[in-house]
Amino acid sequence: MAVIQLRTNDALNTNPPLGDEHLTVNGSDWLWTVTAIYIVSFLAFFGLSFFARAGERVFHYIYGIALLVGAVAYYAMASDLGSSVVTASDNLGRGDTRQVFFALYVNWVVSFPAVILSLGLLSGLPWATLAYQVFLAWFWILTYLSGAYTTTNYKWGFFVFGTVAWMFLAVSQWALDGRRSAVRVGVARDHTMLSGWLNLLWLLYPIAWGLSDGGNKIGTTSAFIFFGLLDVLMLPVLSFATLFLSRNWDYNKLNIAFSQYGRVHVAGGNYPEKNTTANVQGPATGGPAGAAVPEPVSTV
Repeated sequence: MAVIQLRTNDALNTNPPLGDEHLTVNGSDWLWTVTAIYIVSFLAFFGLSFFARAGERVFHYIYGIALLVGAVAYYAMASDLGSSVVTASDNLGRGDTRQVFFALYVNWVVSFPAVILSLGLLSGLPWATLAYQVFLAWFWILTYLSGAYTTTNYKWGFFVFGTVAWMFLAVSQWALDGRRSAVRVGVARDHTMLSGWLNLLWLLYPIAWGLSDGGNKIGTTSAFIFFGLLDVLMLPVLSFATLFLSRNWDYNKLNIAFSQYGRVHVAGGNYPEKNTTANVQGPATGGPAGAAVPEPVSTV
């Protein structure tokens, strides 16, 4: 009679934990769960992209890449990889060193700009404003990363700089530029729901960082439960919510109907490539000799 055995998680045996305060087996189990959520979400987005109409796959591409990067990052962390040992500025009885996972910040460098780009395209933000918001997000993440690797209380200076950047980002993305632009193009309700959800979650990231890599007040496993839950509620949930709401969006009216010519808007919903086959007869079809075939006009 065959004996059915449950597969055990031996990631920490293969890749031993680092530091006094480090990832536990239960934490690794949770991270494998988050990895699975990201992988399933990516496969779903990849499959749904084949059913989207031409020129209306922009959100599939943006979120698909972000989900794939998130899957790789959480795979690395679940395997107890992508980390370093840092001396804790306040050990709080947890030992002198703490395991800090830089893979978590690498994931944010991609996922935060992805949701910013998605909401910016929906609301019709100018490219300059989009770039401003993306750079604010990068500044926010990199200052937190710098603070995580700072071994003295000076880490809180990085925390302040990053949190101020988050405040500027939240005001621009939700309260001012994003909302005004969304009202102008007629998607204020959907933009408010999506951006409101995003900024509610973003409000919790500074708290989670202050308790974990910043203040060392909660352990590495507890920190990953906090961050993993926030990441799942942000990217997979927000990505599927965007696809669900996008069923009622007019991509041409929103000026996000991408074609081989770039981001185009033509009256009547026509795209330039549909008109590139000119009704001009050349010598082979009996048309006038030397008739010139018009070249397509590239627009961005």
